[in-house]
Amino acid sequence: MIPELRSKFNSEFNDDTYQKFVRELNTHLKYPVDFRIAETPIFLPQELQSELVSACNQLLQQIQTDDFKKRSVNALPSHLEVPNEDSHPQFLQIDFAICKDNGSFIPQLIELQGFPTVYGYQYYLAQLTKKYFDIEKELTPYFSSLDEASYTQKLKDIIISVCDVENVVLLEIKPEEQKTRIDFAATEELLGIAPVCISDVVQEGRKLFYKKNGKLVPIERIYNRVIFDELERGEVSFSFNFHDELDLKWIPHPNWFFKISKYSLPLLKGKYVPDCFFLNELSEYPDDLNNYVLKPLFSFAGHGVDVDLNEEKLKEIDDPENYILQKKIEYEPIIETPDERSKVEIRMMFIWDKEPMLVNNLVRMSKGKMMGVDFNKNKTWVGSSLALHY
Repeated sequence: MIPELRSKFNSEFNDDTYQKFVRELNTHLKYPVDFRIAETPIFLPQELQSELVSACNQLLQQIQTDDFKKRSVNALPSHLEVPNEDSHPQFLQIDFAICKDNGSFIPQLIELQGFPTVYGYQYYLAQLTKKYFDIEKELTPYFSSLDEASYTQKLKDIIISVCDVENVVLLEIKPEEQKTRIDFAATEELLGIAPVCISDVVQEGRKLFYKKNGKLVPIERIYNRVIFDELERGEVSFSFNFHDELDLKWIPHPNWFFKISKYSLPLLKGKYVPDCFFLNELSEYPDDLNNYVLKPLFSFAGHGVDVDLNEEKLKEIDDPENYILQKKIEYEPIIETPDERSKVEIRMMFIWDKEPMLVNNLVRMSKGKMMGVDFNKNKTWVGSSLALHY
């Protein structure tokens, strides 16, 4: 989106270099990449960067109000409540579609989550992007004056703190089978934290343990990557109880998975926030249902999203309290590629210690109706990437 950088990148691009780049991404760490890697980063102009930061700041102000905190309590299913909740999550993501308004680019809120994303993987993606493509060294994916070393240190400080690294685990359900497993490998490489399956955790009184070299090792901090709707499907067996008072620290606490989530969208307002409603609170549906998207509150990675709506379909929903209606967003196709232009969604990634700090970003590119893989089959210059800026 910085015209001279886009023109330079496109003119120098060749598929052989891209294939070498992807091959190293697939072999650099313990696991390969299980999602499509876009052929290009995006180059974020200063004006749009300022708009994104402004949008984040407006939303951060709202989610820290007493009113928001009070209303978000209802997001948490009582049977999934975990004790000893922190005052805020240590990780926060805000996803924006890049749109156009009166000739200028403007971010529009898609989703937000008080739950970690691929903080480790994006580190290596940035490294290898710069290795294989001729990109100015001044361009960076990091914010808040961070570089590779200080970014890594921030992750260590928030996840490991003063503990011995062997007493800190990345907790997931069958981590070796997850689509984001490359991030688990990246996190282990960067920080030394072992990914541990929830089924392998042992509880003794108030303490949890995992096995390492045949011995039980106490867990003092959990970098929590467990998606609760996977647990709810009942296909995973594990022996400890989330409801128990445990002698450990959650990073972030599991309750924030619900409290800052799609449930938050109807509670937020402003020029960066499309209209959004809880389905069960609507006395009548909007006349222009074709301009809305239906989202289940407690699903992940786009599961259950419906973009083709009518009244009959909505009336058939048995649990409307678990759905939201969100105004559709018109993504602007802004990235010039060898054929049609790509649309962009950017995730602004925060670490939250005493206050939220913007640290990194993640980009998804699409030429289809939606961002997902199913809508971008047989297309190029789509998929996962990152934004670089001065």
